[in-house]
Amino acid sequence: MNRRDMAKHLKQKVSEVLELPGDIVLDLPKVTLIGDVKAFIENHRGILEYTTSRVRIYTTAGELTVHGDKLRIRSIVLEEICIEGEIKGIILNKDG
Repeated sequence: MNRRDMAKHLKQKVSEVLELPGDIVLDLPKVTLIGDVKAFIENHRGILEYTTSRVRIYTTAGELTVHGDKLRIRSIVLEEICIEGEIKGIILNKDG
C-alpha cells in the first residue's frame, strides 16, 4: 500500500470512529438530486465540459457526468455547482 492509499485508509477509519461525514473528511463529492430537474454537486474541482446535453465535472473521486436535455449551470461557487434542466442520469467514472 502506497502513502496515498494509507492516508486515505486512515482518513476513512477516523471518519468511521468519529462518525463524521465522509464527504467532509475524505473530500468526496456530494450529489443532491431534486427530482429530475435540479442537481447540486458539492466538493467539485472544476468543469471539464459544458453543453446543453452533458456537463462533465472533475472531483477527487473521478469524473462526474450529468446527462440530460436543456441543461444549464444555474450557479457555481467555490465548491458547489447547481445544474438545472431535464436530468436523465448522473454517472461517476472513478479514476484509475
